[in-house]
Amino acid sequence: MSSDEEFFNIAEREHAAGIDTSVPHSARIWNYWLGGKDNFPVDRAAGDQYVQTFPGIVDVARLTRHFLKRSIRFLADAGIRQFLDVGTGLPTVDNTHEVAQGIVPAARVVYVDNDPLVLLHAHVLLTSTPQGATDYVEADMHDPGAILEGAERTLNLAEPVGLTFMGVLGHVQDDDEAASTVTRLMDGLAPGSYLAIADGANTISDEFAEAQRNYDEGGSVPYKLRSAGQVRRFFSGLELLEPGVVPCLEWRPEVTPVGPPPGIQPLAGIARKNG
Repeated sequence: MSSDEEFFNIAEREHAAGIDTSVPHSARIWNYWLGGKDNFPVDRAAGDQYVQTFPGIVDVARLTRHFLKRSIRFLADAGIRQFLDVGTGLPTVDNTHEVAQGIVPAARVVYVDNDPLVLLHAHVLLTSTPQGATDYVEADMHDPGAILEGAERTLNLAEPVGLTFMGVLGHVQDDDEAASTVTRLMDGLAPGSYLAIADGANTISDEFAEAQRNYDEGGSVPYKLRSAGQVRRFFSGLELLEPGVVPCLEWRPEVTPVGPPPGIQPLAGIARKNG
């Protein structure tokens, strides 16, 4: 299938699902920044406008994705065989199940999102090794009970789970509500489970602030940037692993960076539930 045919098929599916493709969508913009194909001219225009004001946003998107891969590898090496990816967004490359099952073929992965656009594309995520399993739960991040209930179709919640929030908690504007969401989900998971988070930092430049303001006002879902202390709160009651909440390239780097790191990075951390 040519790229043009693929594009029109995507457009037809989204139109049939009642999705307005004339308005920029945060998931499609993120997909564009990551080099994906599931986006439209309106998304590319919004993404390009952001990049013109703050070119570093592409680094932020890619570093968040890079930390997802590193955290899944870390959790798999720590013995985790079940993964709950909340706010998965559109599939691109190196999705959670691909990374996890590439290390542990029997890994079981559940994706969670409540975006009709993501639901439309979920068939791409619902692949698995013969030994493992992959599922998609349509649930709101604000409803941890529904997430856990849906996850139980595929995961054994009496055994440890790796819970991930990659670049999504900023969509919950209220700090107390965001912290409560994380806590309630971790409360439903067995001891030995892990929590991995990467999220936008509020240590930003004037250009980044302007780009984010234009983004928030341009029709996409607003995103709240937080300090390291605010992100650290999400790990309350858990054993926060060294080096704590840090710029993502500083979280147990696998290789020595070549050249200076980007000036603005997402914050990242991983913690373990001990009892």
